[in-house]
Amino acid sequence: MDQTSPAFPRSLFLYAIFYGGMVCIAGVLGNKQVSLGPLSAVGPMFGLRPLAIEAGIFAFLLLVIVSSAVAELHGRAVANRLVQFGFVPLIFSILLSLVVWWLPASPEMQSTDLQAIQQILGQTWRIWVGGIVSYGISQTLNVTIFSWLQRGDGGMLWLRAGVASILSQIVDTLLFVTIAFWGVFPIFELLVGQMIVKIILSALIVPPVIYLLVDWGRRLDRGV
Repeated sequence: MDQTSPAFPRSLFLYAIFYGGMVCIAGVLGNKQVSLGPLSAVGPMFGLRPLAIEAGIFAFLLLVIVSSAVAELHGRAVANRLVQFGFVPLIFSILLSLVVWWLPASPEMQSTDLQAIQQILGQTWRIWVGGIVSYGISQTLNVTIFSWLQRGDGGMLWLRAGVASILSQIVDTLLFVTIAFWGVFPIFELLVGQMIVKIILSALIVPPVIYLLVDWGRRLDRGV
């Protein structure tokens, strides 16, 4: 009897591994607020201080692009399954962070290093919950919008990916900031600033990168 394994697209295998890594690192990168140079000049136009954004957006944009590329290459059902499986590394990374935070530190560890890593690992439960909820809803919404716009001849990949990314990132910001920080401090300015930067980044980054990933995925699946 032939015991050969079923065919599995190379692009899906590679993108799934990359996707899982970005899910885990997004929460770590989000501990740093970054100022994006020229984009910070947009803030005063809306009565805001110079715009800053949590650095996890770069990983989340890659998640959006990869899930859209998978939807383009392998269909909506497969892309949704990728998003669902993304909960596995996300939840396990949270649990491992809590375990490491709880374990006693080595006496040889520098106190400043210990304080920094404990602060990163020991985030509040509201931040953990906000991350899980916003991830699941926004990424599913991205795949849904991208696939819905895919109807017809499936052209204008850049526009479909850009629109899906912008709308899903707006929802992601609303959910995460509200769940994590409502009642802690006034969140309106943070919401507006985050949305402005995410919209700009989605418009600039997503369209060109989606073409690269889809083209590379097709080459991988052809064995080129």
